[in-house]
Amino acid sequence: MALTLLASTCLLAITLGYVSLCAGSPFGTCRKCRGFGFAMKTDRKGRLKRGKHCRRCDGHGKRIRLGRHLYNLWLRAYRDANPAPSKTFIPKG
Repeated sequence: MALTLLASTCLLAITLGYVSLCAGSPFGTCRKCRGFGFAMKTDRKGRLKRGKHCRRCDGHGKRIRLGRHLYNLWLRAYRDANPAPSKTFIPKG
């Protein structure tokens, strides 16, 4: 029983930590270009130079986190299913 409680507590702590990370910083660095926005290449002398434009992050160096992307999809589906009431003016009297 104690092992199950410990495992569930650890899982809850990891989940809440990731949720707070996605809420506080929704964008993370691109894993392909490591946040540069382009690939690094070396010339024949071994010096680093700028390579091609990163297609994964479109040259920004940042990508949306998976948890934030899933939250945005859920929020869009919720708003489509429950539209806000229209604010029409109805005069009193």
